[in-house]
Amino acid sequence: MAGNSPLDDPEQAAFAWARYRRIMRFMLLLTIGVVLIALALLYDGESEATVHYYIAIALGIGFTMLMAAALMGLVFLSNGTGHDSAVDNRLPDNKIGDSDDD
Repeated sequence: MAGNSPLDDPEQAAFAWARYRRIMRFMLLLTIGVVLIALALLYDGESEATVHYYIAIALGIGFTMLMAAALMGLVFLSNGTGHDSAVDNRLPDNKIGDSDDD
């Protein structure tokens, strides 16, 4: 059973999602910078690496960083708004596997 979440309030939800979008914009800029630095460090001009190698590196680093940022941003959003506190996760009195007849 869950109580009312603070995200049910439109004003507070708008503030929380704006903060999430701000975090994601910052992480996008940071990711672009990290990808460019990684590509600059790996490119030496003399190796036989094809363009596909550099595309794979850019996509791998970019996708990993943005996915991690999105998931951590959602954790921050949930915790920062009090949404986590609204969940009632108490078990009922008759727990499964708990028997008093032993």
